[in-house]
Amino acid sequence: MDGDTLYTIGELARRTGLPVRTIRFYSDAGVVPPTDRSPAGYRLYDIAAATRLDLVRTLRDLGVDLDTVRRVLAREVTVGDVAATHAEALDAQIRTLRLRRAVLRAVAKRGSAPEEVQLMHRLAKLSDEERNRIITGFIDETFAGLEVNPEFAAKMRAALPELPDDPSPEQVDAWVELAELVGDPGFRAAVRRMAEFQSEESARGGAQEGWQDLTAVTVEKVSAAIDGGVDPASDAARPVVDGLAATYADAFGEQDGPDFRARLLHRLEVGSDRRAERYWQLLAVINGWPVPPSLVPVFEWFIAALRR
Repeated sequence: MDGDTLYTIGELARRTGLPVRTIRFYSDAGVVPPTDRSPAGYRLYDIAAATRLDLVRTLRDLGVDLDTVRRVLAREVTVGDVAATHAEALDAQIRTLRLRRAVLRAVAKRGSAPEEVQLMHRLAKLSDEERNRIITGFIDETFAGLEVNPEFAAKMRAALPELPDDPSPEQVDAWVELAELVGDPGFRAAVRRMAEFQSEESARGGAQEGWQDLTAVTVEKVSAAIDGGVDPASDAARPVVDGLAATYADAFGEQDGPDFRARLLHRLEVGSDRRAERYWQLLAVINGWPVPPSLVPVFEWFIAALRR
């Protein structure tokens, strides 16, 4: 197309590859008005109209709505502004599609029932703020009215689930399980008991530091016993228990004996809950952190041996 040549709507359709009805629609909508009319009243278009039509087709192919196309053509907004806005919208759509894909893969892996599929989709599409609100609500309820170790409380509040824009099925699965876990009244009650015990210990001046070292010693000694096939209810477990009890008593500044061991057993029973450990493992999966190894078997062995 060049010069002052005018083209009928049919010729314009053949040259642009657009259906006649589409060009007629844009023409009726005032987006690509005809340049002139033939003596018989047929629409005629010049090179400027054809160029305008190419721009309209490009913008529409990119998902720009017709009203915005009109504003671009009227120079009320720039193409750059429109492109930036639609790029952001596409980013949101891409995130949604990735999330749906992850949910579907998780559903396929779990063989979920219809009700669980709805729950997974609803939980997975929550915003970061909404996800954090679920966890912070759980933490607020757990610590309400208690004086707990500030470092532990800070650790709990800092560890929030951050589901990535392109989560794996495992991350979606972990988030759904975490949301179900913190909503479980039994788990909430168990964590509340832990927080109350810690608060009482702190009020009595009980040891709040050194637990990391004690944990390392316990893992070392008990793991060796487990690997050696030692039954916690057997006489062979007694030396392990005696040695660990003495280590704990020394760390707490107390004397080992029946009373101390009863208190130690209660402390370990309150603090050893598979669900509490699972909480941290799920957070690690969601946030892409290294998943800590399970310590539950170690402390369950120690608890069983102490009970004997």
